[in-house]
Amino acid sequence: MRHTKARDLLLCIVLAGFVSGCGGTRKTTADDAANAPAAAVVKVTRGNIGDNLEIASEFLPFQEVDVYAKVSGYIQKLYVDIGTHVKQGQVLAVLEIPELQQQLQQDEASVRRSEQDLARAREELNRAQSAYTVAHLTYTRLADVQKSRPELVAQQEIDVAQGKDLEASAGVSSEKDSLASAEQGLLVAKAVLGKDQAMFDYARMTAPFDGVITQIYAYTGALLPAGTSSNKGDSALCRLSQNNLLRLVIPVPERAVSDIHIGQMIAVDVSGIKKTFDGKIVRFSDEIDTTTRTMHTEVEVPNPKFELVPGMYASVKMPLHSASNVLTLPIQAVQATEAEKGTVLVVDRGNKIENRNVTLGMQSATDVEITSGLQENEAVIFGAQGQFKTGELVSPKLVVPSVTK
Repeated sequence: MRHTKARDLLLCIVLAGFVSGCGGTRKTTADDAANAPAAAVVKVTRGNIGDNLEIASEFLPFQEVDVYAKVSGYIQKLYVDIGTHVKQGQVLAVLEIPELQQQLQQDEASVRRSEQDLARAREELNRAQSAYTVAHLTYTRLADVQKSRPELVAQQEIDVAQGKDLEASAGVSSEKDSLASAEQGLLVAKAVLGKDQAMFDYARMTAPFDGVITQIYAYTGALLPAGTSSNKGDSALCRLSQNNLLRLVIPVPERAVSDIHIGQMIAVDVSGIKKTFDGKIVRFSDEIDTTTRTMHTEVEVPNPKFELVPGMYASVKMPLHSASNVLTLPIQAVQATEAEKGTVLVVDRGNKIENRNVTLGMQSATDVEITSGLQENEAVIFGAQGQFKTGELVSPKLVVPSVTK
């Protein structure tokens, strides 16, 4: 009897263990799915991705100068003020320079006197050439007669005629020298007049390029010194800025130097007016600053409508790398573990959590490229992975991540 009871007890324990084992491998029921926690998921999709470098900078005028007077004088007329838009060559102010005007009158008188001296020298040369012609013909004829009829002409007459011929020839040479001297004198007088006239032309101060007057330092009646020295005390008339074309100076990090090139178009976002403009990389120093480990890079931004003002801040978005039609996931769905490696929680067809290792590629501000470990349209947990466990049953809810601009 005791052996029979022991056998029956052992059978009951085996049956109980069998029933318990069957319960551990049972299929998911409707009640289990209804009680599963909700989980936000995103789909693995194909798209374009880019790695952008975003740097803040300040707009500068393309060129900016203080306009100085070439010659000292009083401002007689002032045609501009702060904010005036001017064209290249447009008159900004006219200076009054009475001593230079008097000098011009003297120079003009010197030119007229030199012209008269030149005319007189030409007349004297013509007279000397005429006298030489007569003397030379006389000597030549007497010499010919002496050769054919020696008894008709005395040797003394031949000698006198020859002397007059040589004297007349010397007179011609002398008058030619006088003519050359008069011509040089006229050239000198005209050069002095041209120099003083050029200086007097600087009495009309003009704009060296198209721009905007941003500062006025002197007004009508003020004396402007000649800005021909390095003396910082010299007063300028105004400051002129070229604002129809602006520049941005960008300190490009060392890691991005190899990705930029001349002529590259970039987006320039100006938050102050909530607009984006097209900029172009036009120059860079081609040298890394050892202090900041950056390279001086300049971006030109056309400003034909003068919507932008120097001093405004802008954010430059410089594309470094890009890839098309690659698998991507939002950054919030990936847990990075090491360089180019990470993990994701995949929701399988049975709505259970699966921990999977993935290989990462390019990364943008919102998305990351998946180079291996996932397939297109697979569902991945979006958000904190610590809330879920591998093998856990969840109720997936597809979400669309918001993009922050």
